[in-house]
Amino acid sequence: MKFVLAALVAITLFFQPKELYAKSKKEDRVLVFSLTTSFRHKSIKEGIAAIKTLGANNGFEVDTTESVNSFTLENLSKYKTLIFLNPTGSNVFTEVQKQALKSYINKGGGLVGIHAATDFCFEWEWYGKMIGAFFTDHPKVQQAKLIAVKPKDKLMKGMPESWLHTDEWYNFKSFNPKVKVLVRVDESSYKGGKMGDFHPIVWSHEFEGGRVFYTGLGHTAEAYTDQLFLQQLLMGIKWTMRK
Repeated sequence: MKFVLAALVAITLFFQPKELYAKSKKEDRVLVFSLTTSFRHKSIKEGIAAIKTLGANNGFEVDTTESVNSFTLENLSKYKTLIFLNPTGSNVFTEVQKQALKSYINKGGGLVGIHAATDFCFEWEWYGKMIGAFFTDHPKVQQAKLIAVKPKDKLMKGMPESWLHTDEWYNFKSFNPKVKVLVRVDESSYKGGKMGDFHPIVWSHEFEGGRVFYTGLGHTAEAYTDQLFLQQLLMGIKWTMRK
């Protein structure tokens, strides 16, 4: 009898964690959105591949879409975070789709914006406040110095106080002063900056119930093999997922 009981306990312990783990994996899901109706970044393919690798190595599933039809209350509820990977264009969402995104954020959803996420939905004031700013222009791709503004923030864990990175450095307008700036780009280290001594390039904030992380890096294909960029991107994804 003792042997039978022991066997039953062993069987229960063997199957239960697997079921719980499978449920957790299903819930830890993100949606990468990369619709472009104007300029299209050639690095989108590399960006999707990098995010899928991050997911495979860190326990979350990655779905991808370029369809605005994905923006329904039912569909967005499947995801802990939306990743806007270099989307471009204006007037792409219907009012119903805009409301679905707002409701998703209001219910605690997360959103990660990469590079051209600020070159998107210019007509939508709410979106600008949510993502943190709107793109104005940029100089040619070049190396610049990045400086940590909040070096002790959890989203800066393991990041250096300053480092060099090659990218397309956006200038911004309509900047939301309520965001927490994590990294700035030193305009004295490159040509074409128009924001002065304090040029934010990576930030985060709690917004209307949700969490938003944005990085202005991510124009080039090479960025998606850069370990510092990927490290901070992963932290941003996890933070917006509330992990």
